Amino acid sequence: MIEFPAKVVVMGLGEFGGGVGVTKWLIQEGAQVCVTDLQDEKALEASIQEIGQHPNLRYSLGGHIEHDFIDIDCVVVNPSVPMSKRNPFLEIAKQSGATLTTEICLLVEQLSRSQVIGVTGSAGKSTTASMIHAAFEQSGITSWLGGNIGGSLLNELCNIDSNDVVILELSSAMLWWLDQHNGGWSPHVSVLTNVSPNHIDWHGSLDEYERCKQVIFKHQTAEDIAILECGDEQVSALNVIGRHNETNARYALMASLAFGVDKDVAMRGIQSFKGLPHRLQQVNAWAVNDSKSTTPEATQNAVDAFEHPDRLHLIVGGYDKKVDLTLLASQSNKVACMYAIGETRHQIAELSGENCEVFKTLYEAVAKAMMEMQSEDTLLLSPGCASWDQFKNYEERGTQFIKQVQSSKSTPRVN
Repeated sequence: MIEFPAKVVVMGLGEFGGGVGVTKWLIQEGAQVCVTDLQDEKALEASIQEIGQHPNLRYSLGGHIEHDFIDIDCVVVNPSVPMSKRNPFLEIAKQSGATLTTEICLLVEQLSRSQVIGVTGSAGKSTTASMIHAAFEQSGITSWLGGNIGGSLLNELCNIDSNDVVILELSSAMLWWLDQHNGGWSPHVSVLTNVSPNHIDWHGSLDEYERCKQVIFKHQTAEDIAILECGDEQVSALNVIGRHNETNARYALMASLAFGVDKDVAMRGIQSFKGLPHRLQQVNAWAVNDSKSTTPEATQNAVDAFEHPDRLHLIVGGYDKKVDLTLLASQSNKVACMYAIGETRHQIAELSGENCEVFKTLYEAVAKAMMEMQSEDTLLLSPGCASWDQFKNYEERGTQFIKQVQSSKSTPRVN
């Protein structure tokens, strides 16, 4: 726990809101804050404007400097920064006597474990956490949604009552840090939707990635609740498509019931959930944006969500996270045509065979797909890879896809 006033470095401001939130909270608590990031001021302009100016705040952008990590009390690390044992600047900070923590660790220090539901999984954790939130909203019990889904709840602590429920989406990197935090931390109700190879580049091995996912249960007690299976209770009439979302809904129902929400009320809340952006998002009559798909399994789920996958024109590929792409490439056997883009495009094409065309950019792939699509076909962006080779994040990738589709002067439907 940080003792204020303190000298704190926020390492990795980022653009998802967690860095902004923790910086504002630290200043409010009286800390002297240095924000350092590999990106420059122009790239982080929106985040900087949101924080504003303060006499106890300075920026050190466009790269990290050794001097910033000396003679400080604490480093608040963005979870996307590689593990401390591989980062020389964090080693400098530790050798100087500084403690290392993260936004999520600072948050859980301020909460009672008994009020927290944690959700993790290689796919579906955002949707499942949001469905749980919808169930509580329907019930009238005040709930808060945070964690990896974006933003920070630190600045809402003054509004979070001890009787409220806090739902946290937890990434594998967040769980790695929580495992180090004060002997380890796990939520009162923990949900693990699934585990498949992902983020090997960050964790170093599949075994380590899987170990971090299990941290969500590791520090629970006999009074806590671990949900590893979704149960048999079906939730019908969902506003989102796909068998995987039916599974997510069952996990959400179990977590809600574990906190005492009435079953019928919880079901109505989950049924009201209309989905999240970039997750099988219907752009228009013939295009679907599933840019949040960053694993082969997520792409398989997306393809299987359609009644006629043989009418899909599927765009895949992106940043290489060092995972096996055989499953992703095999989707070419189900669809009308696959278009591979980005850093992994040649690897996917080699695994796919003839029903895969290779393009460097998303723009080129969309243009070619629209030329080849026939009436009743659907264009699906479901990359199965991260976006960092050509985009800041999956949101930028999805937004560019939407803009290109919506700005098109022609439509495959007239072919």
